[in-house]
Amino acid sequence: MPEPSTDPPGDAGLRGRDLIGLGGLLVGAVVVGTVLGLLIDSAADTTPVFTMVGVFLGIAAAGVGFWLRVRSAMQP
Repeated sequence: MPEPSTDPPGDAGLRGRDLIGLGGLLVGAVVVGTVLGLLIDSAADTTPVFTMVGVFLGIAAAGVGFWLRVRSAMQP
């Protein structure tokens, strides 16, 4: 016999701290991608090629991370 849930009815699984964590994930991924792009641009003496690549890779990583966290939080 399954144990009763201790969560209130209608609780979607995402609380305030989860949303703050998601925001941090989004910002962190874009910032890390940007900083790595800037460092590579500085070392390779190119501008803004790797910075733009880093921004786009950061956005993609943020999107995937966001999707994975929300998907796992929404599963019963």
